[in-house]
Amino acid sequence: MNLNYIKKTLTLSFAVMQFGLLAFSSSAQAGVKIQQWQSATGAEVYFVENHDLPIVDISINFAAGSARDTPEKSGVAGITKYMMTLGAAGMTDEKIAQKMADIGAILGGDFDADRAGFKLRTLSSEREKTAALDVFTKILQQPDFPQAVLEREKARIMSGLQEAATQPESISNKAFMKALYGSHPYSLDENGEEATVSQINRADLLAFYNRYYAAKGAVVAIIGDLSREQANQIADNITAGLPKADAVPPLPAVSLPSQALEQRIAHPASQSHILLGYPGIKRGDPDLFPLYVGNYVLGGGGFVSRLTEEVREKRGLVYSVYSYFMPMAETGPFQVGLQTKKEQAEDALKLVKQTLDNFIKNGITEAELKAAKANIIGGFPMRIDSNNKILDYLAVIGFYKLPLNYLDEYNKNVEKVTVAQIKDAFSRRLKTENFATIIVGDPNAK
Repeated sequence: MNLNYIKKTLTLSFAVMQFGLLAFSSSAQAGVKIQQWQSATGAEVYFVENHDLPIVDISINFAAGSARDTPEKSGVAGITKYMMTLGAAGMTDEKIAQKMADIGAILGGDFDADRAGFKLRTLSSEREKTAALDVFTKILQQPDFPQAVLEREKARIMSGLQEAATQPESISNKAFMKALYGSHPYSLDENGEEATVSQINRADLLAFYNRYYAAKGAVVAIIGDLSREQANQIADNITAGLPKADAVPPLPAVSLPSQALEQRIAHPASQSHILLGYPGIKRGDPDLFPLYVGNYVLGGGGFVSRLTEEVREKRGLVYSVYSYFMPMAETGPFQVGLQTKKEQAEDALKLVKQTLDNFIKNGITEAELKAAKANIIGGFPMRIDSNNKILDYLAVIGFYKLPLNYLDEYNKNVEKVTVAQIKDAFSRRLKTENFATIIVGDPNAK
């Protein structure tokens, strides 16, 4: 192994170990001061200056998630994002990895229906930072999309899709999103379909890159051992050579289901995997905090939630049960999930529906609200106890145009939630009579 890599990696790790708890707990208590501006290239920049560690964390997010695919080219968005790290400016994927290893830098990223994101962590010393940013910038601005690597990755993805098609969890997730979203782009699988992936070519990747990886509308998030001037220069440099396309238009609005849909899918597994739900909320929705706090009581609080208490603890009908809201650029899903023995599937599903209906009809108690708030507020410092976690929040705040004081106001917004607000929000937003229900491993399915 490269000795220089070991040295740099240990230096990075040692810095985090020695100073991390002090620095991060301090920032969690004092709040996060976010600076925001637009770069010369039209990108939105969100920056937190923090000199407690000799580290810089950078991310850049584009509206280039799987919802930008089409049914005919499903999979292009994900392959484009992944392939950008596997060859750029004449560098092979091995060369990119070697260059990062030599300076102890770390590449990362995220991909979902809304966003394609790239991350870089590097030491803030000039030599390491400059070298890391050079590779990072080339990945963003000069992707090669080498044909041989594309064919290799297509084969890998298709093999994964074939495997996923046999797994009850994957089958249920895919069927659920299609049932909930119909022809909306959120119904498209992030990995594509075997038939569409097989047809994707290099020209498809180039076209997608040139349309969706423009500087205009990109969101750059930076935290670490930098000045405002240095952060501005980095943002300008990493976005200067991006495509000159116009900002990406919003996704279409989600239509709410007008009737229930139930799908039962046969599977040889001994368990039934069940999902049910309804389109929930968008990012920035005024109902977010009442729904979030209420869902902690319903199914988001683990063993202290009602679903766990009623369905698992009291009656032993499930191995696990949960619920959550996933706010997105457009209306993301509210989902309840459970796994149970096949012979208990009907009883478990019936009880879950009864518990949900009772929750929506009667709301929660003041004692439940008090306990939920205490747990959420008490756990909040853990949400921002590292530069990497704050970086993720900066990206979300920037991409979804949330208020700059979102983190500072988070606990206050939780604390303001009332029992009446929760009951009102759930009764307005969730129409259980129009839920989509997917049962994979149903003994009666044909």
